[in-house]
Amino acid sequence: MLARLLLLCGLLMAAAPALALTIYKSTDANGVVSYSDRPTKGSKVFTLRDRMDERLERQVYYVVMKKDGVDTVYVRNDLYAPVEIELGFSGLKNVSGAPGRPIRRVIPLRTSVRLAQLTATKAGRPIAYTPRLRFSLGDPSGIATGYRYPLPWRGGPFRISQGANGQYSHYGPKNRYAMDIAMPEGTPIIAARAGVVVKVENSQTGRGSNPSGNFVRVLHSDGTMGVYLHLKKGSVSVREGQRVEVGSALALSGNTGNSSGPHLHFVVQRNTGMGLVSIPYQFKQPVGALPNFALGKQ
Repeated sequence: MLARLLLLCGLLMAAAPALALTIYKSTDANGVVSYSDRPTKGSKVFTLRDRMDERLERQVYYVVMKKDGVDTVYVRNDLYAPVEIELGFSGLKNVSGAPGRPIRRVIPLRTSVRLAQLTATKAGRPIAYTPRLRFSLGDPSGIATGYRYPLPWRGGPFRISQGANGQYSHYGPKNRYAMDIAMPEGTPIIAARAGVVVKVENSQTGRGSNPSGNFVRVLHSDGTMGVYLHLKKGSVSVREGQRVEVGSALALSGNTGNSSGPHLHFVVQRNTGMGLVSIPYQFKQPVGALPNFALGKQ
């Protein structure tokens, strides 16, 4: 396994950085898995992208209330965290009251906010428009405070298999400062910082439909968020809206989503303006040091 990982990471280091990195995975008759930057007979594309799809459309959305010839447009945030939104309107026909430029606003948790009232320019004629809503978790006005994270697991010692700025999968804005810690499936994962659980996924098996696999996202008091990814199916033991403290049980480690092997992917993010980015962080104590394959350290 170690040799295969070294081979894989050597290939990845040789490749030029890109927004998506594509390699080919094949398994021989003896079950040995190998990776290459060139396709071979029976190989399959193995692609990792800088994505963390949390499917918030059902929890952040606009609502139009029609009454007495007035369309009142609200944005509803059902999440247990603030969201920054941008609401604009296109395809305007016979519409008065639409903003000339998109409305940018932070919507508090579990709140509806009225953002626009639209009426007909010519009374008695129908109006037409298309609302366009974008959003990002978190309040960009927050300021991250210094915090050294206790290790977010019980057991070990375990080792970093990919660190910050790794070309394998830690090269995009959302994951640049993430750390992967190789550990057996079923290792207890615990909260490394107090906060409120914002979002969980608990039903994925294997690669599933979400690159993050099963995960828990926790909002901290300074507006940053810790995300624990690739968790074991059915193991998440917290619910959205729940308060957790340092050491609270969250889930068990797994190998779900775009995972190259059993490990915990831990990242700290914040909204810097209509987008989440990862930010640097440090653990309180050293993590055992296998080679960091992404950086080529021995």
